[in-house]
Amino acid sequence: MDLGHFDFWQLLALFQHELLLFAGVFFLIGAIDDVLIDALWVWLKLTGRAKTTEVSRADLVDQPLAGPAAVFVPAWKEAEVIGHTLIHALTVWPQSGLRVYVGCYQNDPDTIAAAMKAAAQLGKTGDNRLRIVIHDRPGPSTKADCLNRLHQALRDDERRSGQLFSCVIFHDAEDMVDPGALSLLDQAIADGADFAQLPVEPVAQAQSRWLGSHYCEEFAEAHGKAMVVRSALGAALPAAGVGCAISRRALHQLSRRRIDGTPFEAQSLTEDYELGLAVSAMGGVSRFVRARGEDGTFIATRAFFPSRLAHVVRQKTRWVHGIALQGWDRIGWNGGAVESWMRARDRRGPLTALVLLVGYTLLLLTTALWIAAGAGVAPELPMSPLLVVLLAANFAAFAWRAAWRFGFTAQSHGWLEGLRAIARIPLSNVVAILAGRRAITAYALTLRGRAVEWDKTPHLSHPASAAVLPRPAIGSPAVAQESAS
Repeated sequence: MDLGHFDFWQLLALFQHELLLFAGVFFLIGAIDDVLIDALWVWLKLTGRAKTTEVSRADLVDQPLAGPAAVFVPAWKEAEVIGHTLIHALTVWPQSGLRVYVGCYQNDPDTIAAAMKAAAQLGKTGDNRLRIVIHDRPGPSTKADCLNRLHQALRDDERRSGQLFSCVIFHDAEDMVDPGALSLLDQAIADGADFAQLPVEPVAQAQSRWLGSHYCEEFAEAHGKAMVVRSALGAALPAAGVGCAISRRALHQLSRRRIDGTPFEAQSLTEDYELGLAVSAMGGVSRFVRARGEDGTFIATRAFFPSRLAHVVRQKTRWVHGIALQGWDRIGWNGGAVESWMRARDRRGPLTALVLLVGYTLLLLTTALWIAAGAGVAPELPMSPLLVVLLAANFAAFAWRAAWRFGFTAQSHGWLEGLRAIARIPLSNVVAILAGRRAITAYALTLRGRAVEWDKTPHLSHPASAAVLPRPAIGSPAVAQESAS
């Protein structure tokens, strides 16, 4: 082709046409992937394999644990929320077989003070189930490293007492746990699961309808549909890092597989995601537990998510970096066709960011060409029949996706939030672009030798729990402050 015969606007129109083909094809591939998940979910619902259990929170709270349970809460710079989290959890979970381990760093005195204040307040009611563990190294390291320190403290306690815990539950410093969650997870492990995950339900934020609330639709679909399908297909279930439990036996097996005897890779940014996959890889049984209480709300972990753009991008950067880039290196593609499909879905973040960037570039470019054509400067190049069909298919796929997003968000958060979820789609796409770019940059820096650190985001004040049953706590083990030697 002789480009000398083309002027600037003709070249721009040709460039637009090629970008349309590129973006249209990849958008359609992604749409087909999502429609397959939609179809499988509908089939599961129609065949009764995706039923949600109805339970009584009051009965679950009154139910004794099948065995001693530990809760790990890693904390770095969490002075604003850690006290409330601990008091709330140990109030709505009165079971005597529970012990909460909160991991702090020696150079984070504010978090240590907040945790100690909570311990003192709980101690006044006779509740001594809180164990504060101070890491021997300064923070931030990584959440995985902090969890390894908590695992060491748990093993020390087991050696001293001669009694093993039956399971370990993971939570973040800002979580508002559900009263029925502890017993549900305990039941799942007692019934033979090696790993169990409850839904995570972000709280819609009146002060941040756009950024802080956009997590609502993402988790509504992920934990209302995708995880249900993964579980039914027998694929590995990635842990969300909160509201999940692992059997003590499986945690021990994970530790034995590593040279240093720790269950988590300290350099991993998404140790939670890898946890669920690792349990499945060694033949463990995983279970996604969905249940509704008597008021119709899910037994789920609730929390405010970040509401500032920089914090949202930072958090999603960590997810893309850890799952899509580190995961490719560290976990690979083992497990057969279904497992490879699920891992490909998990790791499409960087490609999605690229295709979205092309899409928004096309929007600007097409607008410029329309204006130029209206002014008689640029030519109006006709679209090929193939391109017309491709664009029509993409438009139909977008409408389909928006309808599903509305439906799942409305089910969990109400129809008004469902409508907002559709309006937030462009914003979610921009966040994905920014996070994808930042993740690739961060990954490149680690390849050049930069150490991985806990790139955490600040957390907001706690919401009022949607299902809190205030109960007096029952305590047994002593609160202890420990410094590693």
